[in-house]
Amino acid sequence: MSFDSMRCPRIALVALLVILCWIQAAWADEHSHRYRDSEEVVVWMNTVGPYANSQETYEYTQLPFCLGSKDVEHYHETLGEALLGVELIGLGADIKFAQDRQNTTLCSTILHSKEINLFRYSVRNNYWYQMFIDDLPIWDYVGHIDDQKPTPDLYLYTHKTFQLSYNGDQIIHAEVASSNPVLLPSHLDGTLSIDFTYSVEWTETSDPYSTRFSRYLDSDFFEHKIHWFSIFNSFMMVIFLAGLVILILMRTLKHDYSRYNIEDNLLDLDRDLGDEYGWKQVHGDVFRRPAHLSILSALVGTGIQMGCLILVLLTYAIVGDLYTERATLLTVGIFLYALTALISGFFSGSYFAKYGGKNWTLTMLVTAGLWPGSVGIVSFLVNFVSISYSSSKAIPFTTMLAITAIWCFIVFPLTLLGAIMGRNWSSEPNFPCRVNPIPRPIPEKPWYAEPSFIIMASGILPFGSIFIEMYFIFSSFWGYKIYYVYGFMLGVFVILGIVTACVAVVSTYLFLNSEDHRWHWTSFFAGGSTAFYIFLYSIYYFQVKSKMYGAFQIIWYFGYTGLACFGMFVLLGTIGHLVAERFIRRIYTNVKID
Repeated sequence: MSFDSMRCPRIALVALLVILCWIQAAWADEHSHRYRDSEEVVVWMNTVGPYANSQETYEYTQLPFCLGSKDVEHYHETLGEALLGVELIGLGADIKFAQDRQNTTLCSTILHSKEINLFRYSVRNNYWYQMFIDDLPIWDYVGHIDDQKPTPDLYLYTHKTFQLSYNGDQIIHAEVASSNPVLLPSHLDGTLSIDFTYSVEWTETSDPYSTRFSRYLDSDFFEHKIHWFSIFNSFMMVIFLAGLVILILMRTLKHDYSRYNIEDNLLDLDRDLGDEYGWKQVHGDVFRRPAHLSILSALVGTGIQMGCLILVLLTYAIVGDLYTERATLLTVGIFLYALTALISGFFSGSYFAKYGGKNWTLTMLVTAGLWPGSVGIVSFLVNFVSISYSSSKAIPFTTMLAITAIWCFIVFPLTLLGAIMGRNWSSEPNFPCRVNPIPRPIPEKPWYAEPSFIIMASGILPFGSIFIEMYFIFSSFWGYKIYYVYGFMLGVFVILGIVTACVAVVSTYLFLNSEDHRWHWTSFFAGGSTAFYIFLYSIYYFQVKSKMYGAFQIIWYFGYTGLACFGMFVLLGTIGHLVAERFIRRIYTNVKID
């Protein structure tokens, strides 16, 4: 072997080591959360907006703030960041790891009357901004109001003191304190010169890196005894309701079976003279193909997909602390939805085949576009409002293209594949009873057996089981609290599913006992009616519990709350419908039908 041939692998190895060392040095920043002494620490300014409206946010530079000379660019690192309107801009402060700085000038600016009025408006409406240091969020107000005088004075904070704690080569805590207020005059003919300054105070701490997000978690709020009591109360409701349903139905069905067996042994004349009523009378129509089968199949398939998605997402959120990374939960949810599109296609195709459906193309298209279409319509409306307000919540065009590409190249093909699998793998219609060629007339029934009453009454108990949890969820998603007790949410989700199933069984039995065979859509709406009460609660929360105001926040709040309620309607309606179908199959299998 020649010397040159031996030298080439060594040169390649050395080059590889150099590249690895360079990559390691490049990653020794906020992405790795490790810093060397005197290494630059970037302060990212995110958005600014009114405190009362958590979703009305604007880019930091839409207010006439100036930035330092340090120029650092940031790009959307995840899809969730772009959808949530994360707009990070480097403050430009010269901050070095573990090095204090005192009264350093960040930048200077000259304000004219227009810029002063912008600052006065923001201070008057309690605007505050969010920033990140090593992915740790920090909030502070733009200024403050001195209302001791008949005409309140408005002040702008011009100095920031960054209080940072570190353990070894990692940042553990980050806080900011604003000071040096400058009066914003209400009338100014000339200009106002402002100097923005900052200080940095580093302190060493023994707190481990794993606990650095603990200070953001409001354990006194989320782990309050009322929260625990609500979970216990809901659990006891499930036990009581399930036991009551089993007891009543077992006794009632046993009585029905005994009566029907006696009637079967009677002569035809005696049977005609008898008082025939009940669910057995509709055995020839109960398995009739429901109206709008394609839509119902798409709803059932989408509901099963959403149930699987929520279970996987909540389990993942419990195992991994997703709240420590910006928009991670949303990003994971989007890709999990895309990957589980196979589930919705399979079950919608299987359900469609079970009732002998023929228009497969329509069913597949409705399944693929039901939830994405609903999200798209709401997002388009909200995004139109966001653009008109020049808000940072406006979704960029490139992000829209990325979402469309996910649907075209992942969701749609997987839904099509799932529908083909569901169609080919499902068996022929196999019902316990034959379907009569002519539908049975539906007799008049009392008001409490009408579909409208059964549907509205069915949602009361399931909503009662999650009523307390709704307050915690709304306070988190429409406020500034970080929701981290996903174990509570998973438990409440399971309880809600069980209560919905029990209520669906009872309501379906009452419906069939009134000799009405149109149970398919009724059971679906009965299970999904809880979403209507959730939306009513959202109105109550907006009016009573929150301080939100303005058209922008109203459209954002009710747009996405309504979308979430529609998702709950599809999910809970699917649970109610499938459990009701299982119950009907069971009772008609165990009874002798002529």
